[in-house]
Amino acid sequence: MIIAVRAYFEAHRFIKKHKLWKWILIPGILYALLFVIGMHYFSETSSNFIEWLSLKTGLKTWLDKINSSFLGFLFTIGSLLLWLILLLFYFSLFKYLFLIVGSPLFAYLSEKTEAIIEGKDLPFNTAQFFKDIVRGIKLSVRNSLWQTVYTISILVLSLIPILGWLTPAIAVIIECYYYGFSMLDYSMERHKKSPAESIYYVSSHKGLAIGNGLVFYCMHLLPIIGWILAPAYAVVAATLSMYPLKQIEK
Repeated sequence: MIIAVRAYFEAHRFIKKHKLWKWILIPGILYALLFVIGMHYFSETSSNFIEWLSLKTGLKTWLDKINSSFLGFLFTIGSLLLWLILLLFYFSLFKYLFLIVGSPLFAYLSEKTEAIIEGKDLPFNTAQFFKDIVRGIKLSVRNSLWQTVYTISILVLSLIPILGWLTPAIAVIIECYYYGFSMLDYSMERHKKSPAESIYYVSSHKGLAIGNGLVFYCMHLLPIIGWILAPAYAVVAATLSMYPLKQIEK
């Protein structure tokens, strides 16, 4: 995790030194616009969904009848936790959609980063380009399905009083892991690793994936600038963090 976090600072210096801003800003601005639009619609629908759920299950009516301040407090905390988990679930789906659309650019940026490190030219290979697109889409779909299974399980767990309070932290860790996984896989793909080998490698270096995803999400706490820089910085940071490990293995 330390390597992954430190790689973001190295990525910033690397991008400045090699003037990669056009590869950072173009996808970043598009991502930021989609993020703002998506969050607007999420905020409108999520609260209505929680209210509908509490009325449909009869929970709100039951709480009003017994008039217990303690149970009312638990219900409020539970509603907040459910809202946070729904936010993470929405953000997860949004993230995978963007990864599918942006996979060609992210694959190219990862490859360009490693080419600069090794002092090589980066010839454009059309066949490899489309192969990267297909693999990126397949992996994103695979990860989104697994993460959906985990998220539904967490949603059920969040309905349990007190125990459910841990669910947002669990959801964040899972979310960070799968995002970091997608970023690290661009390097795995370039070194001719099969999807199965990539899954095994990343599962053996969970801290690397979680650390990459964690900084990516923390960058969203910085409005506009953080939203623009986060996606491409994550790609460059993942490539820089993977490169020393691959050299050691060689």
